[in-house]
Amino acid sequence: MNQSHIDTLIHSEPKAISKLYYLHRDAFFNFGRKYGIDKDTMADIYQETFVVLRRQALKGRLAAVKSSFKTYLFAVGKRMIFNYYKKYKNIVPLESVLHIVDDKVENIELDEPQKLSVEQKLLRKFFDKLGKRCQEMLILFYYRGLTIEEIANKSGYENTNVVSSQKSRCIKQLKEMINTPKK
Repeated sequence: MNQSHIDTLIHSEPKAISKLYYLHRDAFFNFGRKYGIDKDTMADIYQETFVVLRRQALKGRLAAVKSSFKTYLFAVGKRMIFNYYKKYKNIVPLESVLHIVDDKVENIELDEPQKLSVEQKLLRKFFDKLGKRCQEMLILFYYRGLTIEEIANKSGYENTNVVSSQKSRCIKQLKEMINTPKK
C-alpha cells in the first residue's frame, strides 16, 4: 500500500483525511449498487470501512498490505456488505459464494458497538466541555499516539516543554471538571 496514504491516515490534518475519504467514495457507491443496497446504507458502510482502515493504520497493520489503497478499501467494504446481508437480510449474496476462491482470507476485526462504562460517559461529557486547544492536544497525544516532539512540530509550539505543560494543564482541568461535585 502506498505509504503516503498510510501516513495520511495516521498523522494528517482533517482536510487531508477528508480528501482521502472522498477519493474513492463515488466509485465505492457504484460498486455497492450491484448488491442492491440503498444509498444511505452504503454511506454508513463506507464510513465504517474507512474508520476500520484508519484504525488499522494507527495500529501499524497496513504497512504489510501489498495491494493498493483502493483495492484494500473495497475488499474491506465488500466484507462489510456481506456482513450487512448476513445480519439484516439473513442471506448471503450469490456473488459472494461465486467469488470465494480461497477460504484463507484474512479476517478483519470490526469493532462492535460497546456500551460505555460510567467513567467513559463522564470522560465523553467533560471532554466536550474542554476548550478546543485542549481537545486537540489530548486527541493528538492519546488517540493518535503522537509524541510530545511531534505535537510541538505539528502544532507550532515553541518547544516540547510548552507542549508538555499544556498537556498537563489540560489533564488537570479535565480531572477537576470530573471530580467537582454537581450542585
